[in-house]
Amino acid sequence: MTDIVGTETLQSVWEHLALSRTTHPFLIFQDQHGEVFEFTYGAFNDEINKTANLFLELGVSAGEMVALHMHTCPEFMMCLFGLAKIGAVAVPLNEQNLQEECRYVLDKCSVTCAVVEECFIDCYQDIAKDSRYLPKGIIGARLGSPRNNIRDFKALKAAQPRELSEVRTVSSDDIAEIIFTSGTTSCPKGVILTHANMVFSGLYGNWEANMRADDRLLTTMPACHSNFQLAALTPVLTAGATLIVVEKYSARKFWEQVCSYRATLTQAVAMMVRTLLMQPISPDEKNHCLREVLYFLPLTAEEKEAFEKRFALRIMNTYGSTESVTWVITDPPNGQRKWPAVGRVGLSYEAKIVDEQGAEVPHGEIGEIWVKGVVGRTIMKGYFDDEAETARVLDEEGWLRTDDKGYQDESGWFYFVDRSANMIKRAGENISTTELESILVRHPLIAEAAVIGIPDPIRDQAVKAFVLPKTGASLSEDTVLAFCKEHMASFKVPSVIEIVEFLPRTCSLKIEKKLLK
Repeated sequence: MTDIVGTETLQSVWEHLALSRTTHPFLIFQDQHGEVFEFTYGAFNDEINKTANLFLELGVSAGEMVALHMHTCPEFMMCLFGLAKIGAVAVPLNEQNLQEECRYVLDKCSVTCAVVEECFIDCYQDIAKDSRYLPKGIIGARLGSPRNNIRDFKALKAAQPRELSEVRTVSSDDIAEIIFTSGTTSCPKGVILTHANMVFSGLYGNWEANMRADDRLLTTMPACHSNFQLAALTPVLTAGATLIVVEKYSARKFWEQVCSYRATLTQAVAMMVRTLLMQPISPDEKNHCLREVLYFLPLTAEEKEAFEKRFALRIMNTYGSTESVTWVITDPPNGQRKWPAVGRVGLSYEAKIVDEQGAEVPHGEIGEIWVKGVVGRTIMKGYFDDEAETARVLDEEGWLRTDDKGYQDESGWFYFVDRSANMIKRAGENISTTELESILVRHPLIAEAAVIGIPDPIRDQAVKAFVLPKTGASLSEDTVLAFCKEHMASFKVPSVIEIVEFLPRTCSLKIEKKLLK
């Protein structure tokens, strides 16, 4: 298989950008208070070097792991690339992690120090009372005021020179970071990503979205997620384009931001599409520069059509995971698209649908999605300190088990059915929670729905639906049940319906189903 990365690393990519794109805008960052900060490639490279020097001064060695617990902000990116420049490893933590989840990650990776946003500091100070944790201490980022016993990232960085004080040799096969999955059914797993993985994700994203140096990609995704890092940040770098980061998503403000920043690309998830459709229509909302909306979760056909018609654009459907590094199955950048297909296999990958024994199934038959790439280059290197789980999902040939259900048609288009974690087994029948959620939101009074499986001593599992009414709507369980009976097969109709005032969400705006359970 052709290797388009070669010996490139995040270190070498930034060295090239600092010389070739010195004065070109790299980052426009709008924080949650509306304040805007801008950096050229040359200026941001200086900040990265200062950050790298800060870590060198702390004695961070090559291969050493440093935790980053921040919202999406310039400081996160300075640390991510500063560590990469000296061959150290970034370990981002989910901004919604609780203390025990943080402790698990720190312990698992033997993290030596952490750069922590002010709102998370108390959690880490408590953890650090145990001398086994964070021997090189805690550094506070985005501090509003001085904190006792907390070193200030901004002040420490400002004291460093703009040139690297030590130049280390970094290989494309070296680990750049470890991203922990959400752990819906067990402890989170740490996905190992190499420099080659991250550079490849950028080059792949450039192909997938036809990205050019004059593109402006706007994102509201959280920094700890691959959605941000591998589908927005790295493609911007490898194209030499401009990244626009809005720290906090607001349905009321988002489209105005898309237009005013002249974004040519943006990212969306289902909740964003639905809440944007609920906003008042503006006469100027079609006066935008977008050519693609990069998309990651299923919508109903009605929602997709309404969104594309209203905003005069089209959604690029995709499928992938942190483990697959990129949106390995995707709508092509040009030509035909076939909604609700998630696309065809992207460049440098293979994919197939298999049964429980790993044998390929006929077209149209539902099975597990497997994708194939090059380990440590186009797909993850493995799970950190978990040989058993790595061996379960990744074979010697580079085939990655996704544990997701889907099927393929005769023309090579793939269709996503559901995450295995979202499949309910009821009296021998497989039920997709995503399918039921799509039906529920067709009701004119339902804003969103979440469906889970609950224990049933007779039928293995029963179906429970959480229903969020639209603002001001009055909705009863009996009304929802009647709607379900009218639009679902009898075995799919929920046994339990709960009307809720809100649905818990992850920091990437997905519904957090493990909290519903």
